[in-house]
Amino acid sequence: MTPKQRWISALKMEPVDRLPFWPKINDSYISHQTENFKKMSLEQLHQWIGSDRHQGLPSFIKEKRKTTFLEEKKDRDIRKVVYGTKYGNLTATMKLDPASQAYHPVEFPIKTKNDIKIMTEWFSDCAVEIDNEKLQEAKQKYKQIGENSVVVNTIGTTALMICIQHFAGIEKCHYFLSDYPDDVEKLFDVMNTKLLKIAEILAQYSPADFFYLIENTSTTLISPQQYQKYCYPVIAKCGKILAGRGKLLVLHMCGYLKTLLPIFSTLPVAGFEAFTSPPVGDTRLLDGRSMCPDKCLIGGTNAVLWTKSAEEIIREIEKDLEQIPHHRGIVITSAGVMPPFCKPETIKKVCDWLKKFRVRN
Repeated sequence: MTPKQRWISALKMEPVDRLPFWPKINDSYISHQTENFKKMSLEQLHQWIGSDRHQGLPSFIKEKRKTTFLEEKKDRDIRKVVYGTKYGNLTATMKLDPASQAYHPVEFPIKTKNDIKIMTEWFSDCAVEIDNEKLQEAKQKYKQIGENSVVVNTIGTTALMICIQHFAGIEKCHYFLSDYPDDVEKLFDVMNTKLLKIAEILAQYSPADFFYLIENTSTTLISPQQYQKYCYPVIAKCGKILAGRGKLLVLHMCGYLKTLLPIFSTLPVAGFEAFTSPPVGDTRLLDGRSMCPDKCLIGGTNAVLWTKSAEEIIREIEKDLEQIPHHRGIVITSAGVMPPFCKPETIKKVCDWLKKFRVRN
């Protein structure tokens, strides 16, 4: 099978010739390695390891606004985003983390009840449509990638999860939900309306093999009851939109998930990505397979495990694989981003072992 065929068969719970393997490495990972690996491109390193590649397509969605605006400013390691409306402006500030080369929030835009209303106005004014030039670029990239990789498009994030992570922060988001539920739920409604419109466009026009909602779900952030009320309905709608076009939806969820698994089992989605084992997460493959028997589990390891020797990593993966009834719907990955401490040689040893591992289809 090609990497693309192997991935898609796993997502559809179909037999595979061997377990797909995707180490989640990026340019930041390469920058921490020895000189011989620093000279490699990301594609070259994946080829050297023997990965089943996973690549994203650029977005071809554009926003149109009448009375609001979005402005981004960068100054060295600081990035500011201004959400402008006729009722006032809100500012988000992110700071670059040199080690990960990722920006992290240091100032959230929603700080008061009035800010909730301003952000509601900002989302209400937004219409989304196709950028035809970028759509053609996405189609061309998909064609260039061919069978060497599975190709994905990201839809976005549900309102509750994006507010917790980027707009209000964990504490204030929960306080606002408690103190001003009507205002917050109105904001959620307009945010989710935009998300569903993007899902409709991508389902109809994107060439991607499957689609992501980047949820980062974890019961360390929200409760199962909140997930059921605020996340489940819009995710279910996204899943139905994509299924109506014969497309697959995957949820990126990298936190504590065990108590949510019974809820997840009824969602119209193909799989869960970044399915993380202890101590970083709280779910093993057996948990996922027992409670969500028809969902693909993408992950099965954790960052701490990847700081150990190849032999220790292999022993733990093998133990977890022995405990499940079959190996359909399993993609082994680093779950979260591969820790730079794990050397490419270690990843390759694990990959080579997985290629010889006898699957039970």
